[in-house]
Amino acid sequence: MLTAMTNHHKVVIIGSGPAGLTAALYTARANLAPLVIEGFQAGGQLMLTTEVENFPGFVDGVMGPELMDTMRKQAERFGTTYLSQDVTDVDFTVRPFKIVAGDELYTADTVIVSTGAAAKTLGLENERRLMGRGVSTCATCDGAFFRDQELAVAGGGDSAMEEATFLTRFASKVNVIHRREALRASKIMQDRARANPKIDFHWNSAIDDVLGEQSVTGLKLKDTMTGEGRELPLKGLFVAIGHTPNTELFKNKLELDEAGYLIVGDKLKSDWAPGSPLATRTNVEGIFGAGDVVDHIYRQAVTAAGMGCQAAMDAERWLESQGE
Repeated sequence: MLTAMTNHHKVVIIGSGPAGLTAALYTARANLAPLVIEGFQAGGQLMLTTEVENFPGFVDGVMGPELMDTMRKQAERFGTTYLSQDVTDVDFTVRPFKIVAGDELYTADTVIVSTGAAAKTLGLENERRLMGRGVSTCATCDGAFFRDQELAVAGGGDSAMEEATFLTRFASKVNVIHRREALRASKIMQDRARANPKIDFHWNSAIDDVLGEQSVTGLKLKDTMTGEGRELPLKGLFVAIGHTPNTELFKNKLELDEAGYLIVGDKLKSDWAPGSPLATRTNVEGIFGAGDVVDHIYRQAVTAAGMGCQAAMDAERWLESQGE
């Protein structure tokens, strides 16, 4: 950890998805001149999304990167500054808090952590190439684009069963692709999926490749027991094998749950503000969390943005309570 004090800010926001940029907008309008350390891959998961139809205010939908660029410029208009570096170290043991990004040390009176979560993928080259063009990690976000088409869901847990069941609202058929012959999902989720006439299960099946040039046209499957290969024609693949919160940087520095998500508010085991209404406070006084780094249930752009607003208001109120 660098020790020289160089760049000080009242508010530093780590992460630049919907939560981070909304927090930036609110703290900037409160004249707190926030610094957003957006990372080398700015914008969060929406940068990998094509059309977004469920973010309020866009009647005809909006492209994911365009939405993030608009939010970024809106926060910048009110005095937000940005740093395109990855944070490599933090020290939250004393105030002002210390954040290392690039070769510089930044200090802050308060920090909002909005580093998001990354969807786990199959690791296939064509899966990555066709992301947003038939490959998705969010049925709620993209399911409506596949009306009356045949789809596949990769996975065998609760998330996969929930995604498959949701997709039957739009798809003509949903194929659940699972590497084993038994699901990991809870019994109630299994029963619900098995009872749905639109869902077909492919047991002991691994996805070897995603087929298609400009968009998905099918999958190449391999039987995990016999090694036999076959092709399954369809129009979309939804990968539902879990998410990984981007909290490696904060291990042993902030309170995390068993899955690695940041714990905030009333769920904290330790509480520095008993009875406090600060819903986004972490276990370290003056540090707040928002977005998918906290939320492993909804994982929507609009819920992340809402939590970013909460974190900004919590941080502002906390600064006022400190006389800063």
